[in-house]
Amino acid sequence: MELQELIKAAKAAIAAGNLEEATKLYDQAKALKAIQELEPDEGSEELDALTAERDALKAKLDEAAKAPAKNKAGLLTVTEDEADKANAKNPYKGFGEFLGEVKQAAGGMIGERLVALHSTDKGGEGGYNIAGAMGDDFVGSLPAAQQGITSFKAAPTGLGESLPQAGGLLVGTQRQDSLLSRVYDIGFMLSRVAMDPIGPNSNGMSYFAEDESSRTLGNRRGGVRFYWGAENSAITASAPTFREMELKLKKANAAVYVTEEQLQDTATLESYVMRILPEEIRFGVEDSIFNGTGAGMPLGIESSGAVISQPKETQQVADTVVYENIVKMWSRLWAPSQANAIWLHSQDVLPQLMTMTLDVGTGGVPVYIPQGGASAAPFATIFGRPAFVHESCDNLGDVGDIQLIDPTQYQMIEKGGIQSASSIHVRFLQGETVFKFTYRIDGQPMWNVALTPANSGATVSPFINLAERA
Repeated sequence: MELQELIKAAKAAIAAGNLEEATKLYDQAKALKAIQELEPDEGSEELDALTAERDALKAKLDEAAKAPAKNKAGLLTVTEDEADKANAKNPYKGFGEFLGEVKQAAGGMIGERLVALHSTDKGGEGGYNIAGAMGDDFVGSLPAAQQGITSFKAAPTGLGESLPQAGGLLVGTQRQDSLLSRVYDIGFMLSRVAMDPIGPNSNGMSYFAEDESSRTLGNRRGGVRFYWGAENSAITASAPTFREMELKLKKANAAVYVTEEQLQDTATLESYVMRILPEEIRFGVEDSIFNGTGAGMPLGIESSGAVISQPKETQQVADTVVYENIVKMWSRLWAPSQANAIWLHSQDVLPQLMTMTLDVGTGGVPVYIPQGGASAAPFATIFGRPAFVHESCDNLGDVGDIQLIDPTQYQMIEKGGIQSASSIHVRFLQGETVFKFTYRIDGQPMWNVALTPANSGATVSPFINLAERA
């Protein structure tokens, strides 16, 4: 750019009030004049005029900087001078820069300078201390600063909700009478197992069952077999064998104490207690169907001799479920149970099912997800039988994370369902009422061992799980 062009551009910048741009162009013009080694009087008049205009603009801007600045509402006057900027505690160049970062922080982008300025002062600007941001001298004519407040927030000039004494105390909040609580699928298994009620004058029930562990010749029904015979030949006798399965009522219980005042003052508490405590008992009873030890509680499927643990595949990766596992579990299910069987699995098995594929040539098709892909609902069935998430299943990779069972082959007894009672007498002097719930129940698998088929192949059972994959 030629000298005259630089001078012309600098004048335009001055006219626009851009002192920084004008100074930059002015310095370029001076440098160019020196390089071209102009005569002492050549271009001097233009540069002198430009210098005068630049100095006039600088003086005008300096004067404007000394004058008080007002916001758009005309309510706030802030004085910022060189002493303020020099304050060692001032990490910001100006108040606008500080407010800009406060606005960004409200959107989740918190700058490093704001981290140390977080304030619980009721007058804090967006939760950040102004004095810490701008320095103690940054007060100007702020009334709040003159009263000794180091941070501030605009307050209503009349009545408003933000201040209790200005009317905020008059504004209440609505309260929902009901208690918020989660909904769980409790009672899922109790409605599917074989359940017999126990009548009066009894506390248990005995069952007589065939003692059958094999379908091979001579072992069916515990020993019954047939023979081929010739005319007039003697018939060889055989006989079944039996076993006794006895269930004795076990007691599950839960209780809670509530003060008289709490019951009187909380209308929904009693109904809440009457709902969640029986729910807790049902959860514990259902969990015992799978994990019960048989000592003071029902005998669970996992502890019985009838459960079959399908081994993992050779070189199968830890904490996985593969299609071959599913196929082989299904192959070990007792054939008559296929019509009643259900799949149960933990929540963290879902990703294994949803990404499971059946290899076909060089490609594959999804097993659990329909052909519509993730846009369609999962089948929630495996080999035509429903699959459910159940809390009693173990973590992915552990025994019992996925199970295939026929619940009709699990026998339970109960007496009268869950019983509830309340009393004010147990802690009468303390003014407390006790709510008590009891459930007398017992159960165990109808099968005591897995069954060897007639062809002496792999054993089958109504209860199949997948062995550990560690």
